[in-house]
This record gives sequence, C-alpha cells and structure tokens, in this order.
Amino acid sequence: MNTGRPKGNQKHLDLSARIIIEQHLNNGDSFRSIAIELSKDPSTISKEIRRHSIIRERSADAFAPIPCANNYDSSKPRTNICNVMHMCGDNECRRKCVLCRKFRCSDVCKFYKPRECEKLNKPPYVCNGCSKRTNCMMDKKIYSSKYAQDSYETLRTTSREGINQTPESIQKLDNLLSPLLKKGQSIAHIYASHADEIACSRRTIYSYIDRGVFQARNIDLRRKVVYKQRKRKTTTSLKDRSFRKGRGYKEFLEYIAANKSVYVVEMDTVEGAKGTSPCFLTMFFRNCSLMLMFLLEEQTQKEVTRIFDHLTELLGIELFQKLFEVILTDNGHKFQDRQSLEYSKNDEVRTRIYYCDPNRSDQKGALEKNHEYIRYVLPKGTSFEKMTDKTTLLLLNHINSEKRDSLNGHSPYEVSRLLLDNRLHKALGLAEIPADEVTLIPALIK
Repeated sequence: MNTGRPKGNQKHLDLSARIIIEQHLNNGDSFRSIAIELSKDPSTISKEIRRHSIIRERSADAFAPIPCANNYDSSKPRTNICNVMHMCGDNECRRKCVLCRKFRCSDVCKFYKPRECEKLNKPPYVCNGCSKRTNCMMDKKIYSSKYAQDSYETLRTTSREGINQTPESIQKLDNLLSPLLKKGQSIAHIYASHADEIACSRRTIYSYIDRGVFQARNIDLRRKVVYKQRKRKTTTSLKDRSFRKGRGYKEFLEYIAANKSVYVVEMDTVEGAKGTSPCFLTMFFRNCSLMLMFLLEEQTQKEVTRIFDHLTELLGIELFQKLFEVILTDNGHKFQDRQSLEYSKNDEVRTRIYYCDPNRSDQKGALEKNHEYIRYVLPKGTSFEKMTDKTTLLLLNHINSEKRDSLNGHSPYEVSRLLLDNRLHKALGLAEIPADEVTLIPALIK
C-alpha cells in the first residue's frame, strides 16, 4: 500500500544535503518538502534536526535575563504572576522582585528558573525559521549545517575506535587462540583449522595480541619478537590528544573572550625543498600583522624549544610573558611538547600554547596568508640550505616594511611600533626598509 511518504535512498546525509536542510528551515518549510527534495523519509529529516541542533545561549552581559518560567502563564502571556518579594534582603521593600529595577531576578532569586520555548517541543524543533527569533529573550536552538556535519564526522570517527567485540566474543576468541598460540602454532595455521569460529581478520588478531587483550602475548608468536620493530614517524597520532587536553581551539576562544586585551600570536613553520632539513619558524602578532621568523636546522621539538629559550634569554621572562601570553599553533609534531614550550629553563610559566582543530589551518589563517610574502622571495621547492640568520632577518625586515591595505596604508613594522613594546624590535634587530627599497622577489636573497 502506498502511504504517500517519500522513499529514502539509503545514503548518509552529506554537507550539501545539510546545507539544503538549513536553507529550508530558515524559510519555514516542512519536513515533508525537505524530504522530497533530498529523496529521504521525513522521519530522517526530523531525527537529523533533533540530533544535530545546538543551543546558542544568550550572552551573560545581555541587557535583560531570560524570563523566569515561574512568572509565565500561557493563558495570561503578558501578565506578571510571580509574587516573590524581599529576595534581595530588603524586608522594607513593598515591590515584587519581578518589578524591581535595582536587581535582576536571575541574580537574587533562589526560585529563578530560565524559561524554555514551548515551540521547541514540536516540529521543526529549532528556531531557524521563527519570526520572533530576532527579539526573542530565550536561549535559541539552531540547526547549523556546519555544526551538524562536524558532529556527524566526529561520531563516525569515534564509533570506529577501540575494540569492536563484546566481552563474551573476546573471551571465546581467547579460549580458542591462546592455548594454540602457546603451543607454537602460527596464526595462519589456526585460521586454516578454525576459520569458521573466528569472526575477525588476521590483522585484528595481531592487534588484539599487541594490546594485551588475550592471555597470549607477543612473545608467544613465532616471529614477532625476532623482527626489529619498524621505525615510525615521530608524530603523535591525533587519536592520542593528551597534548591538546584543555588547550584546543574551543578553549582558546574561551580564554581570549575572558582576556580581551591579551596579545595573540599565531605560530607555524615553512618548509624548504623536499628532502632538506632547514625551515623557518614563524610567529605572527594578530593585532599588528608583524611577523617574526627564525631559521631552524630541522623540524623538531628540540629546535623549536631552542628558539623559545633563546627569545626568553634575549627579552627577559617578563617581556616574553607580556608579548607571547597566548600562542595558537597547529598539531604538528614539533609543537606537541607543550611542557618545554610553556615553561622556561627555570620552570617559570612563560606562555600558553593552544592548538587548532585537526585539518583546520584556517583557524590561524592570518599567518597562513602572510606566508605568501616568503614565497615571493623563496618559491616552493626552493632549498633553505644557504639561508643564514642574517639573510633571514633581511627577508623579514622587507616583509614587515610592505604597506598593507588591511592596515590602512601602513606597514606591520609601523603599526607594531605603536602597539608592541619596542624592546622587541631592538632585541631582534627589526628595522624599517625605506618604502622604495622594499624588495620581494628572489633577487633579494641572490
């Protein structure tokens, strides 16, 4: 029997589909019309919106608090029904607390309970197409295609991590494999005899043994302890996010929101020709677009720490703390030793390191964009083998002396002289190149 409901296409929603959902919600369209365009069942659209919508709380310094749920009656929507008095401690006051102009209910009343919009309990479950959204005083529930896609990808990744077996199936495998392995049998031999009883691949079995899931250990395998372990890259997998704990991009935004006058410095590296070791460590002051550049012998944590220690000695710990209070960088292996970067040789806290989200270089896009000035002089594929500290400083001074539209016709050097402590310029040898002499072509270094 045909129910008239659109049939699903059995495919996962992608970013383009989520953008279409967001656009239709903003227009106030029904789940059914969205489902028809995407060839989905309306229930799929409903689940997607409820699962991936986000609450956008009002700012704490908003001019008025969220209305109290105890002061609302749907039959009398414009009437104050709350009779609570004296919550501020003034027993002589004759006014109801809800009418008081000295204090806000949310600050003094123990009965205060933020009101939630009743419309969110029924389709479309979000505020996207609501006509009262602009002036609404309550927290808003929004469907954002970008947030929905990020949530979906995170869930898809985490759901595939770990051991995809029940404790009972693991125990069954252990009872089968461990005794045979301890007899010296190979995995290939066991699979040939018991393939129907093993519900996973050989690679998975090796992984489980390596993790210590079974009673059998690596030493029980014939060749595991004989072969030398292959050298692995020194990068830490982003699945092991211990170095990012409490220092992700979300925490970075929270910190600068609470400390608005702080200097924010973006940090990255620029590589030379493939297969060569020297590279540049770059730092970029957001408030004035001034870039610093240091020559590294190789891309290692040790080299980056050396530059930090050198800057600390050159500037002094107090000036370093002032200029480099917050540093935002990527998840590269050379920045993952957070302890050595944040603390000086004397164990003094000198900075706070935060990390962009994986594969989100746009979160420090100002520095990424500024790297193009380096490439004007040293195009991609150019080796940095012949670069010295002197030529690096020369290139840096020419880059910082170029006047920019984004700085109203001024150069980063000029603006930095006004916004930064000038001891930085003196210590690092930063100097202004006359406007007509600024050179940003390969001939500068050659």
